[in-house]
Amino acid sequence: MKTQKIAKAYAKAIFELCQEHKISVTAELTILTELINKSDALENVLFLDLFTNGEKIAVLEGIYAKVPFKQETKNFLAFLLQEGRIGLLPLIYKTVSVLEDDSLGFLKGTIEGVEESINSEMKNQIKSILAKRLGLAPELEYKKNVSITAGYRATVQDLQIDATIDSQLESLKQSFNKK
Repeated sequence: MKTQKIAKAYAKAIFELCQEHKISVTAELTILTELINKSDALENVLFLDLFTNGEKIAVLEGIYAKVPFKQETKNFLAFLLQEGRIGLLPLIYKTVSVLEDDSLGFLKGTIEGVEESINSEMKNQIKSILAKRLGLAPELEYKKNVSITAGYRATVQDLQIDATIDSQLESLKQSFNKK
């Protein structure tokens, strides 16, 4: 939980800085994240403590030579390296993406259930409930989750509505244990 708070603070700082300069840090972090995901060697260099910050910066400079990153992004990545926080980059990227979506008025979320797909009527009902709670209508993606016995679980940002039978049984079990 502590690392999530730290990543959120870094994400908010770089997002706000880049917004002031009208830079899409999300686009640049997406490029870097895709490069990292494609290359185990790049991932190892950046995230393992086997390499010095100088070596890591040299690798990033090689990337900057091929992909033009804004100076603010370069400085941010150098700062993360200097502070020993480069390992938080995946969490920071995820949080920056959410911040950008929020600033544009987009909300994304997931609905989980045991079925292969959800019918549109149920999806619209869940979307309506979430829209009332959040003040914005989220874009929802459905994911099958075999660990759910029955019902649905919807998650948008920090809000989770759990209408699964598993959740209801757990609540019942806890109420019996309290008595």
